[in-house]
Amino acid sequence: MKIYTIHTKQRIPISKIEAWEFLSDPKNLKVITPDYMGFHIKSGAEKEMYAGQIIEYIVTPVLGIKTKWVTEITHVKAKSYFVDEQRFGPYALWHHKHFINEVEGGVEMEDLIHYKIPFGFLGQWLHPLLVKPKLEEIFNYRQIALENRFGKL
Repeated sequence: MKIYTIHTKQRIPISKIEAWEFLSDPKNLKVITPDYMGFHIKSGAEKEMYAGQIIEYIVTPVLGIKTKWVTEITHVKAKSYFVDEQRFGPYALWHHKHFINEVEGGVEMEDLIHYKIPFGFLGQWLHPLLVKPKLEEIFNYRQIALENRFGKL
């Protein structure tokens, strides 16, 4: 089964502390996720982020079908990076690294995601038609939402 990658970088004019406070709070995912996704946190976002934290979401990624997504925060280095991994949800694998690096005038946020699509050959066939465009749309929305909130560097 093929492993796909998404790699994005975005620079915004805020401090590393401000970036960390926003990005490490799971409740802010709703702010940077398109409304049509029906993003809702069911549990797990009550405490400050920590390794081992389990967060349950409901999302509606395609055709109005509600999907439960459970992630675990597996690694955290405060103000620098964290990793979330899917434990239950729509992907055969989802491993998402979030990095925050200081740059002149602000921070560079970097996302590196490795993921697999379920359903073997059918999943690989659907990837360029449905999955990849949807993920690109979501990450483009996030970039615009972050620029609207914090500005552009």
